Amino acid sequence: MVSKSYSNLLELASGECSPTFGRIGRRMPRIMTVAGLISDVDDDKSESVCSEVSSSSVQRDRIIIVANQLPIRAQRKSDTSKGWIFSWDENSLLQLKDGLGDDEIEVIYVGCLKEEIHPNEQEEVSQILLETFKCVPTFLPPELFSRYYHGFCKQQLWPLFHYMLPLSPDLGGRFNRSLWQAYVSVNKIFADRIMEVINPEDDFVWIHDYHLMVLPTFLRKRFNRVKLGFFLHSPFPSSEIYKTLPIREEILRALLNSDLIGFHTFDYARHFLSCCSRMLGLSYESKRGYIGLEYYGRTVSIKILPVGIHMGQLQSVLSLPETEAKVAELKSQFCDRGRIMLLGVDDMDIFKGISLKLLAMEQLLIQHPEWQGRVVLVQIANPARGRGKDVKEVQAETSSTVKRINETFGKPGYKPVLLIDEPLKFYERIAYYVVAECCLVTAVRDGMNLIPYEYIISRQGNEKLDKVLGLDSSVPKKSMLVVSEFIGCSPSLSGAIRVNPWNIDAVADAMDCSLEMAEPETQLRHEKHYKYVSTHDVGYWARSFLQDLERTCKGHLRQRCWGIGFGLSFRVVALDPNFKKLSVEYIVSAYKRTTTRAILLDYDGTLKPQASIDKSPNSKSIEILNSLCRDKNNMVLIVSAKSRKTLSEWFSPCEKLGLAAEHGYFLRSKQDMEWETLVPIADSSWKQIAEPVMKLYTETTDGSTIEDKETSLLWCYEDADPDFGSCQAKELMNHLESVLANEPVTVKSGQTFVEVKPQGVSKGLVAKRLLSTMQEKGMVPDFVLCIGDDRSDEDMFEVITSSMEGPSIAPRAEVFACTICQKPSKAKYYLDDTAEIGRMLQGLASVSEQNIPL
Repeated sequence: MVSKSYSNLLELASGECSPTFGRIGRRMPRIMTVAGLISDVDDDKSESVCSEVSSSSVQRDRIIIVANQLPIRAQRKSDTSKGWIFSWDENSLLQLKDGLGDDEIEVIYVGCLKEEIHPNEQEEVSQILLETFKCVPTFLPPELFSRYYHGFCKQQLWPLFHYMLPLSPDLGGRFNRSLWQAYVSVNKIFADRIMEVINPEDDFVWIHDYHLMVLPTFLRKRFNRVKLGFFLHSPFPSSEIYKTLPIREEILRALLNSDLIGFHTFDYARHFLSCCSRMLGLSYESKRGYIGLEYYGRTVSIKILPVGIHMGQLQSVLSLPETEAKVAELKSQFCDRGRIMLLGVDDMDIFKGISLKLLAMEQLLIQHPEWQGRVVLVQIANPARGRGKDVKEVQAETSSTVKRINETFGKPGYKPVLLIDEPLKFYERIAYYVVAECCLVTAVRDGMNLIPYEYIISRQGNEKLDKVLGLDSSVPKKSMLVVSEFIGCSPSLSGAIRVNPWNIDAVADAMDCSLEMAEPETQLRHEKHYKYVSTHDVGYWARSFLQDLERTCKGHLRQRCWGIGFGLSFRVVALDPNFKKLSVEYIVSAYKRTTTRAILLDYDGTLKPQASIDKSPNSKSIEILNSLCRDKNNMVLIVSAKSRKTLSEWFSPCEKLGLAAEHGYFLRSKQDMEWETLVPIADSSWKQIAEPVMKLYTETTDGSTIEDKETSLLWCYEDADPDFGSCQAKELMNHLESVLANEPVTVKSGQTFVEVKPQGVSKGLVAKRLLSTMQEKGMVPDFVLCIGDDRSDEDMFEVITSSMEGPSIAPRAEVFACTICQKPSKAKYYLDDTAEIGRMLQGLASVSEQNIPL
C-alpha cells in the first residue's frame, strides 16, 4: 500500500509549486511504479517542496481519466543510448486536455503504454510521463497483460458485447475462469495506481471502456464517497446475449458502484437497464430528463451521449504541408484521371464488415457497368487490435475478395479496389478523407465509430486544400455517407444513407445512390452533418459528462455511507442521516419500558416474503402474533390489501388480533367483533367497466392475473416478463384512468400490480382510527410500531409521524415507523428483509411472554 493517497503527485514530480496544479499544499504520496517497489521520495512535510504555498493559489477541479491505454506514443531513441521518446497519440480519443481547457480543469491520465518497458526503466519513465504529460503509467507483467487483454477482453468480452456467442470453440472464446481472474487482478492493479494520485474528497475519476468494468468496485471499496463515472465505448448487448456470461452479476454490480454510467446510444443504455431489471431486480425511472437507478440508497445515473472528435487537432492536421502534399498526390492519382474515390477505413476484425463492403462493391460493378473504370474503392485496413484465428480468416478473405474483384473488373491502369493494409500516418488518412466523394462504414456491430465524423470535417477542408483541389472556397462543400445502422454514430447522422450491411444489394444500391445524387443535395447533407459534428466535439462530450457527474455526486456528503458485501459483491449503502437501521436491542428495550402499545403490521412483503408461493402465515408467525396479542398492554393490527375473507381464514387462530382488509376499507378489532367500514359503502358498478379492460390485458400478458375483491380490483403481473409486464401496467393505468374518470375510484400502481379501489381508502385511515380509539379509551400509547414495505404503507408512516406532536400519542412516546430495505421512505427506520422483521417481533413477543401471569 502507498503511504498517502490524498495529494497531487504532479507537484512533487514537477519540483515546483506552480499554482496551475490543483491540490496545492498537501502532503505527497510516494510514487509506486510497480507492485512492491516504492521510490525514495521524501515524505517529510517540513522538507516538502510545496510546504510553503500562498493561500491565494487558485484551486481547479481535477479529473483522473483511467483507460486501458494512455494517449501516449512511445518510441525507443534511435541511438545506442537507452531511453524513450514520448509524444501525444493523436489517434487517441481520450486526449482531453484541449477539449476540456487547461484553465478550467486539470487532467491526469492513468493507463498502460503500448510498448513494454523494462522494470529497470519504469521508475524513470514514470517520472518523465508525470512531469511532461501528467500521465501515470500502469506497468503490467507481459504474461498477465496477455491473459487480461488478449485473453479475457478480446476473446471473451469483445465478441459477446458484439453479439457473438461461443456456441463452439471456433466462435469466440468459451469462458475461462483463469482469464477472468487475470482481468480482476489487472483492475485491482489499476485501483492501486489511482490510489497514489487521488484526492478522494475532491477529485473526479472517469473510467473508460470494457477493459476496466470491475474497477469501480475496488475504488468504491477504498473510498465510499469517491466521485466516479464510467463510460462504455463498445455496444452493450441485449439481456438475452449478456445473461450467457457466467460472471454477469459481478460485472453489473461493479458498474453500479459508479455514480454515472455513460453509453453512446439509447439502445445500449436500454439493454443495460434491462439486464439490471432482469438479473438484479432493479427498476429505473426518469426524472426531469435524467434516468436513474436506485441501488442500495444510492442513485446511479445513466447518461446517453455520443462521443465527438478532436476538432482542433483535426483542423491542425488539415493545415499541415504534408497533408497538402498527400492531397495533391491523391488528386493526380484519382481525380485527374477521372476516377471517383469511395473510401472505407476499418480495423481488420470480424465485426467491421470489410468483406460485406467488398461484396457490395462487386455487386455495384455488376449491376451498374457504367461505373466500371470510373469508381475506385480505397479500403484502408488498420492493423487488428486482437489476435487469433478470426483475424487471420478476415485478412485471408479480404485479400482473396480484392484479388477476385480486381481480376474480374480491372483494366490496364485501373483497379476497382485498392487495399491498403499497412499502417498509415494520421495526415495520410486525412488526405484520403479530403479526396473521397463518399465514405462507407459497413460494420455489423460497433460502438461509436468516429470515421464518418473525421470524414465530414476533412471534407470541409480549408482554403489551402481548396486551392490544391481546384475548388472555389465560396461554393458550399459536399460529402456523402453510407453507414451501417448497427453503429453508434448512425442515429446522429440523419443525412447519411443508412443500410443493413448484411443486405449486399441494398448496400450496392446505396453506393450507386451516393454517386448519382445531385450536387445541391450532397451539399445540404454535408452542411447538416458539419453543423452537428463541429458543435458536438470531444470537448462538448467530456464537459457534458462531467457536468452530469458533478450533479450526481452533489448529495454525497449529505448521506451516511457504509460498505457491505465481500469481493465483487461489495456495494455501498447510502442513507439519509435521519434514516437508520432499527436496532432489535433498542426496540426491545423501549418495549420493556412502555405500558401502552400500538402495533400496526403490513402482511405481504413484511410478515411474508413477496416471492412466496404459499401466501398464508406459517405456524411461527401465528405463535408470535398470539404472544403479542395476549399482552394486555398491546393493540395489534394486521393492515393488508387482502380481502376480509382471506384474512379471516388465515388468522382464525388469533382471537385477539385486529384485522384491516382491502387497504383499510374493512376493520375488525377482534375476532368476536363485527367488521366495520371506515368509509361510506361505495357503489361497485364501476367494476362492470374496469373488469373487461383488465381481462383484455390479462389475455395479452402471459403470467398476469385478476383478483376480484369486495371493494376493489387488482391486476397482478408478478409472474409475467418484467419488462413486458411493466409496459402493460403503464398502458393499463392510462386505459383505466380514462374509462373511470367519472367514477368515485382511484387507480394506483405498485411493484407488480395495478389496483382500482374506492376514493379515500388508505392504510392511513386505519392508523388514525386505531390511535383515536385508544385515546377515547384513555389508552394513549407510549409505544407505536408501524411496519410496511410498499407505497400503500407510506400513508400509515405519515399519520404516525404527524401524530407525534398531537394528543393521540404520549408526549415522550417511543415511535418506530419502519420500512423494508433501504429506500426513499417517510419511515425513520428500516430492516433488511422479512427474516429480520420476524426476529425483531420474536424479541418483542418474548418480553410479553415473560410478563403474562401463569
